[in-house]
Amino acid sequence: MVRYLIFTTVSLGLLLTGIAGTSIAIALDAIRTSFGVSVVLAGWVVAAFQLTLTASLPVVGKISDVLGRRRTFMACLVLYIVGSVMAAMAPSIWLLIAARVIQGLGGGGFMPSAVGIVAEVFPQSRQRAIGFFTSIFPIGQIAGPVIGGWLIDSFGWTAIFWVNVPTGLFVLVLAWLLLPRGVRREGHIDLFGAALIAGSLGLFMGALSFIAYATTAKMWVMVGMLFAGAAALTVVFLRHEATAKSPIVDLEILKRGPFLAANIYNVVYGAGVIGIMSLIPLFAINVYGISYFDSGLILVPRAIGVMVTSFIVSILLMRLGYRWPIMIGTCLAALSLFLFSLEPHQLMTLGGGLESTTTLALILLVMGIGVGMAAPASNNACIELMPERAATITGIRGMCRQAGGAVSITLATLTLHESASIASGFRLVFIALAIAMLATIPAIFAMPRSPTCIDEVKPAEPKP
Repeated sequence: MVRYLIFTTVSLGLLLTGIAGTSIAIALDAIRTSFGVSVVLAGWVVAAFQLTLTASLPVVGKISDVLGRRRTFMACLVLYIVGSVMAAMAPSIWLLIAARVIQGLGGGGFMPSAVGIVAEVFPQSRQRAIGFFTSIFPIGQIAGPVIGGWLIDSFGWTAIFWVNVPTGLFVLVLAWLLLPRGVRREGHIDLFGAALIAGSLGLFMGALSFIAYATTAKMWVMVGMLFAGAAALTVVFLRHEATAKSPIVDLEILKRGPFLAANIYNVVYGAGVIGIMSLIPLFAINVYGISYFDSGLILVPRAIGVMVTSFIVSILLMRLGYRWPIMIGTCLAALSLFLFSLEPHQLMTLGGGLESTTTLALILLVMGIGVGMAAPASNNACIELMPERAATITGIRGMCRQAGGAVSITLATLTLHESASIASGFRLVFIALAIAMLATIPAIFAMPRSPTCIDEVKPAEPKP
């Protein structure tokens, strides 16, 4: 009984981030209007969170391994609550972005520490428990659009941050009462490596954003310097990780076919499934003219599709294996992105005269079914290669997905800014992402086929 209460507690933490993630997507247009800033700068409200997640996920995974799941989970909750208060009170876009960085530091710890907790509490049914855990997250994505749209229409965009405070405190109390204390373990945490990867991605994304404002030679020189700085930090990061005592990214593991293939897939998955979804409400509001509430409502079918499909796939995972659910799910996601790229009148014709809100919701349902098929299999595929390092591997996987998401948001907002119209900009973004998703199919076939085939690709034991 206790372990099911523990599962519920960590699921509530993940639920909190699910609600907040969809709410901020709906609020993006309101935030842009409120502060009177460009779509590129407003995009950093989402991108800053994704960037911080990218750097914090592998570090928090390691912290969770070393210091214990309970301490890590509760510390991340506190950071998330503090960041929410700061975001709600932010008087400028810059302070709001800073608050989102604090939120990202907290949010980055939920998934690695929670997966580690679930893996330890359910050792005999780890695959199924992690799969069920994947299906919990979309519940927040169902509630988030409805709650977020209503809060924004009724109280303004700051309400989506204030609501995190009481709910976060409730989860914090449950975690303090229920989670096992665990023990400290020996280990080294590679904070320098995390700073390097955050700096590299930050400079790269900053360079992309500055392109939107580069109207003079000096500005273009600054863009070039930012790109050069990003490249230099990347080189330093790779050299550091190769010699670090306990690197956040184990380059030797990543060189192995299954891990490398999985994380190539994760980067593109982050771009096509995580990053661009943050801009769907902005797309619906500006291209189809629907309300804030409706722009949130259309996200609900996607969340339902993810939850139901991932639940079913989790049960059948041993029978289905890993590759085919990932491939079919990826193709469905690519199809959804292609449908979004159609002109509004073409989409309405394809929808048989249905209202635009209904048609968009149906496309997102297809996307949700695709994600629901791919997520449980892709989440489990490489964890089973090294189950004793579940939290660390989850952190690396999350880092790759969030990096893809963060870069895709920056590239997408830059494309929107530079395009003749926001509709034509979105069309180009959707087509590019659909092609990128399909291009991952060779990587999918390099992953383990099924749990029964894990031994074929498991890393060799080191010689004594």
